[in-house]
Amino acid sequence: MVKRPKGTKDHLPAGSPGLSPDAAASAHAHIHRIAAQVLERAGAQFIATPMFEEADLVQRGVGGSTDIVRKEMFTVYYAGEHGGYVLRPEGTAPIVRAYLENGLKQLGAPLKLWTHGPMFRAENVQKGRLRQFHQVDYECLGSSDALADAEAIALMWDIVTALGLKGVSIQLGSIGDPQDRAAYNEYLRGLFTPHLEGLSEDSKDRLTRNPMRILDSKSESDQAIIAELSVRPMLDFLGAEAAAHFEQVRQHLTDWGVPFETDPSIVRGLDYYRRTAWELHHQGIGAKSALGGGGRYDGLAQELGAKDEVPGIGWAFGIERILLAMEDEGLSFPAAVGPALYLAALDDEHVALVAALARQARQVAGADFSFRRRGAGQAFKEADRRGARWAAVIGSNEAAQQRLTLKNLSSGEQVAVPFDGLNIFLKENA
Repeated sequence: MVKRPKGTKDHLPAGSPGLSPDAAASAHAHIHRIAAQVLERAGAQFIATPMFEEADLVQRGVGGSTDIVRKEMFTVYYAGEHGGYVLRPEGTAPIVRAYLENGLKQLGAPLKLWTHGPMFRAENVQKGRLRQFHQVDYECLGSSDALADAEAIALMWDIVTALGLKGVSIQLGSIGDPQDRAAYNEYLRGLFTPHLEGLSEDSKDRLTRNPMRILDSKSESDQAIIAELSVRPMLDFLGAEAAAHFEQVRQHLTDWGVPFETDPSIVRGLDYYRRTAWELHHQGIGAKSALGGGGRYDGLAQELGAKDEVPGIGWAFGIERILLAMEDEGLSFPAAVGPALYLAALDDEHVALVAALARQARQVAGADFSFRRRGAGQAFKEADRRGARWAAVIGSNEAAQQRLTLKNLSSGEQVAVPFDGLNIFLKENA
């Protein structure tokens, strides 16, 4: 039998056998709803970009020295030829590309955008880390104000707390301005060069290209060297303006009651990143506890070919990671809502009638019906399985009287309702 690709999951309807939270379509939809509610109340608008982009966009937008570009991109082929496209591994670069290409600057600044959808990385499959995974992504474009940074962080916090999570923490740092980062990179080159032979091959390359990336290395030998050298944090290298900006962000969050911990070890090694950087963690899901993160990327638009700088800040969290955290805390997900009404015919003659009544009822409420005749017991059992609130059967008597007897499947209450009064009843009782 043909099976789904490694590192992917089917999102299944309620009641599917062996259904896990991260594979439940209703759980993903629940997170989408909460994110939409929080973000759109704050003025964010939904945007959707293609699931594949020009390879050049991803290489510029994510960075040629990253593991994503060097090892994890899915390349798209068509008609037997290389298309020069890749499945998107993240959401920020595509959204900034769409902003530039479609002249969204005309919508005013700051422009708040959000999206959700699948991302793709060819990485080792682990719990909560898939090759097709799903993210919620938020971007704020056109403002360099510390208030935009603080609001972005607060909105991420608002979503996870609205989902009921309590064991989450925000680790907040800053990578300063380009000149601060340049000074820090020179410090790191001087620090790591004497230990060149002990570094992984990836980190030897990073030492020349971008030494800050060494601090993100997954290599145990690299991390041992980092621990031995007691590397000074980026925060020690912040200039006056970047330090003031960082303090303003922290002050806003404190004023709003958004909890955070200052983490000097957080770095974002790409050239277009500026100042604020943070991660969202949940210790209950294991050593790799990050649920998501974000940062300021004022240099990204120019990296993608824009003439002028477009200040931006954004974040993303992994839906599968969030669902693991919710499962760890024992949080339940809203059950799929069944129809308000389920109808069945007692004989073949009246199947078309119940279909017509169900379609009529859908003007005001959810309604479903049986495609075939059913006995009364079968009909009510099926209505209960589907989670219907009210159910009724129609035979010759009901058709002749133009009246049905609705049964409340929770209380057992029965109510006689004429066909032409069905929608009025459902408006008041669905």
